[in-house]
Amino acid sequence: MRKWTLPSVLFLLCLLFLLPDHGRKLHANAESDADELVDPPKVEEKLGAVPHGLSTDSDVVKREAESMTRKNLRSNAEKFEFQAEVSRLMDILINSLYSNKDIFLRELISNASDALDKIRFLSLTDKEVLGEGDDAKLEIQIKLDKEKKILSIRDRGVGMTKEDLIKNLGTIAKSGTSAFVEKMQTGGDLNLIGQFGVGFYSVYLVADYVEVISKHNDDKQYVWESKADGAFAISEDTYNEPLGRGTEIRLHLREEAGEYLEESKLKELVKKYSEFINFPIYLWATKEVDVEVPADEDDSSDDEEKPESTEGEEKEDEDTDKEEDEDKPKTKTVKETTYEWERLNDVKAIWLRSPKEVTEEEYTKFYHSLAKDFGDEKPMAWSHFNAEGDVEFKAVLFVPPKAPADLYESYYNTNKSNLKLYVRRVFISDEFDELLPKYLSFLLGLVDSDTLPLNVSREMLQQHGSLKTIKKKLIRKALDMIRKLAEEDPDEIHDKEKKEVEESKENDDKRGQYAKFWNEFGKSIKLGIIEDAANRNRLAKLLRFETTTSDGKLTSLDQYISRMKSGQKDIFYITGSSKEQLEKSPFLERLKKKNLEVIFFTDPVDEYLMQYLMDYEDKKFQNVSKEGLKLGKDSKDKEIKESFKELTKWWKEALVSDNVDDVKISNRLADTPCVVVTSKYGWSANMERIMQSQTLSDASKQAYMRGKRVLEINARHPIIKELRERVVKNPEDASVKTTAQLMYQTALMESGFMLPDPKDFASRIYDSVKASLSISPDASVEEEDEVEEAPEVENTGSEKEETDSTLTEEEQEDIKDEL
Repeated sequence: MRKWTLPSVLFLLCLLFLLPDHGRKLHANAESDADELVDPPKVEEKLGAVPHGLSTDSDVVKREAESMTRKNLRSNAEKFEFQAEVSRLMDILINSLYSNKDIFLRELISNASDALDKIRFLSLTDKEVLGEGDDAKLEIQIKLDKEKKILSIRDRGVGMTKEDLIKNLGTIAKSGTSAFVEKMQTGGDLNLIGQFGVGFYSVYLVADYVEVISKHNDDKQYVWESKADGAFAISEDTYNEPLGRGTEIRLHLREEAGEYLEESKLKELVKKYSEFINFPIYLWATKEVDVEVPADEDDSSDDEEKPESTEGEEKEDEDTDKEEDEDKPKTKTVKETTYEWERLNDVKAIWLRSPKEVTEEEYTKFYHSLAKDFGDEKPMAWSHFNAEGDVEFKAVLFVPPKAPADLYESYYNTNKSNLKLYVRRVFISDEFDELLPKYLSFLLGLVDSDTLPLNVSREMLQQHGSLKTIKKKLIRKALDMIRKLAEEDPDEIHDKEKKEVEESKENDDKRGQYAKFWNEFGKSIKLGIIEDAANRNRLAKLLRFETTTSDGKLTSLDQYISRMKSGQKDIFYITGSSKEQLEKSPFLERLKKKNLEVIFFTDPVDEYLMQYLMDYEDKKFQNVSKEGLKLGKDSKDKEIKESFKELTKWWKEALVSDNVDDVKISNRLADTPCVVVTSKYGWSANMERIMQSQTLSDASKQAYMRGKRVLEINARHPIIKELRERVVKNPEDASVKTTAQLMYQTALMESGFMLPDPKDFASRIYDSVKASLSISPDASVEEEDEVEEAPEVENTGSEKEETDSTLTEEEQEDIKDEL
């Protein structure tokens, strides 16, 4: 044993010296290896949207950070110039002093909702377009970055291809762009930007640099960016995280727009403007939660400092503390800030709720979200109903407070509807004009049907049998809603009931509502009478007009009939260009004396209207400027006609060249010597004027529609009596013929017709003036003396100096100051 003891000790000592060197080598090798491994191992995944793959989470974060901090257009991007109208619009927005900049968020959320609607509609026929996982979630996300002052709005909608980005956000202005610019330049309201389809550009109210990252299923992911300096750029996105599908808009906010980085402000705006969006809206919001954490030593020392107590209590406490300490570790509760997606619009869709549960304020908010009109005005009326039976659907209809500016432009050439169609809560289209006729296209609302099929094309849906039933019920409900609006207006109530209403004074807020409706949409009701024969009588009840006895107030046909005189069988009306002109019309003279009420129709469409509205409640309509007017028989009519027979025959022959069909004794004149009336089924003077004003009118083809003209004379007028006596004495008297011709032309003009030869009429007037001044008819105009014009002589410099020298120094200085 002793032999081996010494060698063993020596061997151990050697090992002790060698091991530290080896450890240092290992440590050194480890350090050198660590220096070589700068980046962690990469996960080899190719993410399809971005070429060359964003392979790691660190790459994504790094590239996104670079992208979000930049405010310069990418060097490799393709540059484009904005279309001129878009540039004008952006200049208005950037330099706007408009105080309500909040609208930008409303417009972006509205656009995101439209994109989600489109992808959901496409998924009805192709489920694969939605994708899987998060891509299939149809939602809108809002995120803040306070440090970088960036506000992001993301949707998983249909997305945009590169061409879509160019077309929709820059080079090709939509029709609404120029219309909105014109409205703004004439003092329009910026709040209505969404109605013109250019709401995206409202981002420049709050941002000076905007990025739009978009991915469409049919294209790669692209970035659109602009600093609103007249140009924008588009490049393939190699910086940001792949969206999968959809669009993300990043707003680099201006200094003065810092309030939009506050969560409370965004929550307020979503609740105000976007509460009824059909997709969930989430905000990446902070939240404080209580968290149990281990207690520090300081906390435990605090526990040791306790007030003195009795020995018995201390022993008991010590025993219980020991037991608790054995069971639980010492912890404390602290507040910790976390982030999570908070839903901002959790209100159930209004049309799915019972009408009794929905408040007036909620209806108003819902209307504003539909109309993209966030003014202070409420809708005039609304109708919320559920239809049951063979065809089941829910609907909400609104009457807007104002008519759109382009409501009647290209009325028959455009397919325009303001109703959104849903099938089982799935949005189908907002351009489905088969739900309502054209004359009701001013109504806004939506229809949600449980009967219509989902997975069919739009063309097949248009042919579906249930659609006609839905349309029929919608028309009836719409007309009932408008009728109710009239019934609730105190100004619309008959005289007998007025006293009771005035005493109650309950509906003062609804006073004048129907007059307002009529001024905005009255033309639509008239067009409905022309187009919709099935509902003509219902629509006729909604007609309003002024009359000779209404004192400027609107009257209905029912009110007119209630005031008709005994023995009056017809409803009298007259057409013209203005009420003021019609009030002075000679056609009304006898009617006014008899206290007979006459309706004024002053809208050009009224002429077409009365061609379709022939009667109402068994009462015929009679145009007082046409033949056939019956005002009761006069016992002396036969005698008068006989005594003027020679004059009427002579006058008719004298007017052969003017295509006058007949000359008759009038029963409608009181103070005027004569008027020209038309045949019952021809054009009136007003209609003739309207047709001649048409841009593409052809006078040669209109001749057969002109009514036959009849000259009616007032047998009691002194001029007519004198003319009769002169004709009896000498029917060939040239002066009598001239007078008769002049009277016809004057009557033609006073009756509303256009003179075929104004020069001839003027010549006859001047001849008449000559005769009244006892001037010879052969007197000629004095000729002008011919004077030769002297040549112009230019002022020489010396002359100029002479004129200058004649001025005093003070005068010369004054002239210099003025110049």
